[in-house]
Amino acid sequence: MSLSRLIGGFVRRHWQSYASSAVMLVGVAICTVLIPRKVGALVDALAANRLGQQDLLTGIAQVIGLGIAIYVLRVCWRIRLYSAAYQLGVELRTRLYARLAAQGPAFYQRQRTGDLMALATNDIDAIEMAAGEALLAAFDGTLTLVMVLGIMTLGVDWRLALVALLPFPLMGLAFWYISTHIHKAEGDALKGFSKLNDHVQESLSGVRTLRALGLEERSATQFGVLTANAAKASLTAQKWEAAYEPAVGLALTAATGLTLGLGGYLVWQNQLTVGALTSFTMYLGQLIWPMFAAGWVLTLIERGRAGMARLQPLLEAPLSVEDTGTIDRVGQGSLVVDDVTFTYGVNDGVDAGTAHTQAPALAGVSVTLEPGQTLGLVGPTGSGKSTLLRVLLRQATPQQGRVSWAGQPLDAYRLSALRGATSWVPQESFLFSATIAENIALARPGASRAEIEGAARMAAIHDDILRFPHGYDTPVGEKGITLSGGQRQRVAIARSLLADNPLLLLDDALSAVDTGTETRILEHLAELRAARPERAAIIASHRLSAVVAADHIVVLRAGRVIEAGTHDELLLLDGWYASQWRYQQLEASLDAT
Repeated sequence: MSLSRLIGGFVRRHWQSYASSAVMLVGVAICTVLIPRKVGALVDALAANRLGQQDLLTGIAQVIGLGIAIYVLRVCWRIRLYSAAYQLGVELRTRLYARLAAQGPAFYQRQRTGDLMALATNDIDAIEMAAGEALLAAFDGTLTLVMVLGIMTLGVDWRLALVALLPFPLMGLAFWYISTHIHKAEGDALKGFSKLNDHVQESLSGVRTLRALGLEERSATQFGVLTANAAKASLTAQKWEAAYEPAVGLALTAATGLTLGLGGYLVWQNQLTVGALTSFTMYLGQLIWPMFAAGWVLTLIERGRAGMARLQPLLEAPLSVEDTGTIDRVGQGSLVVDDVTFTYGVNDGVDAGTAHTQAPALAGVSVTLEPGQTLGLVGPTGSGKSTLLRVLLRQATPQQGRVSWAGQPLDAYRLSALRGATSWVPQESFLFSATIAENIALARPGASRAEIEGAARMAAIHDDILRFPHGYDTPVGEKGITLSGGQRQRVAIARSLLADNPLLLLDDALSAVDTGTETRILEHLAELRAARPERAAIIASHRLSAVVAADHIVVLRAGRVIEAGTHDELLLLDGWYASQWRYQQLEASLDAT
């Protein structure tokens, strides 16, 4: 969709606001052209000594009244217009947020957070200005230009009007030349701001890492370079925008010189009165605004086009996971993974040749989980544990095989229904800049404090929380920066337990806690499963002690199932699981001593 189509559709939906603003602008234009005519009449009357004091005061009052009317109308049309124009920014940001929220991880692997933030701010602001300021400035400038030229031609003298217009074609040619350069300059300025924004976002998010590695000076140097580049791009755009004013000034200066030359001759020949020449000169001064408006409009349009060119691909980017399901509720039944194969890069926008050279992250994986059961997923790093959980969450779509839940394929469910039935704790737990209680109650904002504390007890974080200065009302900082890794994991586990969904997915979510805390959490999960026998759980872990009590354990290696069974059965096989168990038990005994 082009910028003109976007703005055209928006104007049609909000035509009342634009129409009322246009009516008020017509009133402004009428009052504007009446003032010079009134002043010219007063000058002629004074020159002819036929204007009394009362008539003079009345004429002055009329001019002042017209000025007040212009002021009131301009304030009103701006309020009316921008209340509508700002709505376009709201709509675009809402569309952008909805699109970003619907995208899967594959999309964010190709995007940078700072660039997305810049699109949601600067780029949309540019489009919003094109829909508001530019549109009405174009209407106001065009209306003023037509009315002023009309009154100059028909109401004063057509010869003066013709002479005054001679320099304007050259000004139009200059405007065209300047606008072509502004489009590129504005695009470069927006890109420069995006790179700067992205660097700042990454630096602030990883500030502790930068300090630990002693990279503050290097980061500051990169920031300086990006700042200089962004400033240079913005300055280039401003230089081209500044070229509009001299073009207008030269055209109006030439028009004024030609007008005064011909006007003085006509007055000398008694073909024009001094009052008429005064009125014409005032009208010529009123052409300053339409000319400046033309330059301002072209700048805003080019800025909006540059912003739209960056925003549109994002709004039209295909969803990495399509939400085509129709079932609104997940029923009770088995979760079946049947011969699933998934390769990263396929259907993710990665070059097809590169994707085909990659080994599959999952290859022919088949697993069944009954309601109330616990499934353990173990294996070496990169074996496909997290990938399998992503497939179950529909964050990734397998290229082969089928996943069903309660007898229905996963893609038959709406994404909201599927994810609303699943509680997921990823490896890197994310906490928002809110209190501990608000983070735990994220999935159930209406939960009582007793319910929040109950979930915290099950996650073995309650005692830690009470030691904070404000307990559950303690702010955790951005991304939970004030908490340790284990505390963040346990808060995230408490959040998932409070959600009370039929399926719980723990993706190595106990890696940052000690074995004693792990044992308490697993015991609480067993108690919860006893109270809710229909609730199933999948625990992916490097630490085998986390899956000892699981009903079924699957060992993955290079994306394939190499062993499966209960803890005791796997020990009897004396394969990878048994070897890893002996190693971890020895390691634990050495740590204990």
